[in-house]
Amino acid sequence: MHGLPRYAPDNSRLDHCRTALKHSVTPATWRRAFEVRTVDATIAPAIRVGVATALVLVLGGLLGHGNLAGLGALGALTSAFGRYEPYPRLARKAGFVGIALIAYVAAGALLGAAGWAVWWQIALTSVAAGVAAWLLTAFRIVGPGPVILIFAATAAVGYARDLADVGPAVGAVAGGVAVGWLAVMTPYLFVPLGPARLAVARALTAVSELGRAGEDGALVSARRAVDHAWDVMAHNGRSRDAHSRQLLALLADAEAVVERWASDRDSATLRALVEHESELRKVKRRSHLPGIECRDGDLPARDRFLPDGIRRLRSRDAALNAARIAVAALLAGCFCVAVGLEHPLWASMGAMAAMQGVTFSQTVQRGIQRLSGNVAGAVLAAALIATALGYWQTVVVIVVLQTVTELVVIKSYAFASVVITPMALLLTGLGSAVTPDIAVSRVIDTAVGVVIGVIVSAAAISRKDHHHVA
Repeated sequence: MHGLPRYAPDNSRLDHCRTALKHSVTPATWRRAFEVRTVDATIAPAIRVGVATALVLVLGGLLGHGNLAGLGALGALTSAFGRYEPYPRLARKAGFVGIALIAYVAAGALLGAAGWAVWWQIALTSVAAGVAAWLLTAFRIVGPGPVILIFAATAAVGYARDLADVGPAVGAVAGGVAVGWLAVMTPYLFVPLGPARLAVARALTAVSELGRAGEDGALVSARRAVDHAWDVMAHNGRSRDAHSRQLLALLADAEAVVERWASDRDSATLRALVEHESELRKVKRRSHLPGIECRDGDLPARDRFLPDGIRRLRSRDAALNAARIAVAALLAGCFCVAVGLEHPLWASMGAMAAMQGVTFSQTVQRGIQRLSGNVAGAVLAAALIATALGYWQTVVVIVVLQTVTELVVIKSYAFASVVITPMALLLTGLGSAVTPDIAVSRVIDTAVGVVIGVIVSAAAISRKDHHHVA
């Protein structure tokens, strides 16, 4: 027996999980969660979403279907996805989200009408959460995320009492989707090159940082911004337009400066290019860019939205991430039922929202932001609900909160969560009477979801994920 080799247990994965969990409670991690990022071009997308939400809620009230207006408003959130995308690609992505919203509301309404036990509701919602994350990741659709699909589905579960309720629920969300899609595409009629102008302007901003402190990082950022601008130009669908050809020339010159920067710091050309940045940020159909000649050039190949998305569905990483989210949502919901909490599906959504980060560090950041924002938002929600607002006053408040959300969500998800919470509860109140106590339930259920989401993420962390290691 002495000749047999001894095998020591491999504790490296366990140690990696412990390090991840320690990271989630360090003061530095919590401080970073409340950092405010500097972003640009937030006003137009926010107004777009606010107008779409207002139209749906006003139409619902005028038609005497205020109880369905909340579902319609969730459909209008189609307009919140894919901001800054070139319009031809945005049309496909917003349409895809709209179809998914209709499908999820239909499934939720059928589940509510069936009257199945809450355990079945949690199980099916958890699977749906994983599928939603899988789809939006594979098709590279950015925005509020898959949690909106689950929120819409759970709202439909609460609304539908029998099969007769399924049709109105689906009709309401379909109407909202139509309004949202039109809202997001209407600017194409007036500023068709808007996303391309913004992408080129951002590329010029990144290129202008060359030569400053942290040169290596500035060079990487400049290359990334230029590559993104080329991608947007390839999808804008107006390459023969004179202004589009000027943008191509400007972008080609910017790329040349970046590529030669290590050996030839052409500061004069750089300054001349950057002078056009402020003009491109103006909301205009076209601009004359002095000194920039129209130029034709080779554009990168366009991605194929449907075939490429279907191909990425076969990605092992995307499938594993979807499975993690489904497991966390299931555990959070079941825990809430086991301890007698009132809204287990909210806990499932909390776990899902926290786990939308690509890395464990991002998951923790998002979890902290969502939890802290929910606490502050619950206080605001309880105060608003206690005032017993009428339908039209509630509509005004919801539209304001939705617009503020879109203004700040990219800057700070924590601050956005402060207004998301009362907005979500007021939307819930359009379909059924709610009391200020519901805000407390929201905080508790979200806390359960966030904690379980972080624990599951730590347990399933990839060995390659070291973003949380100092």
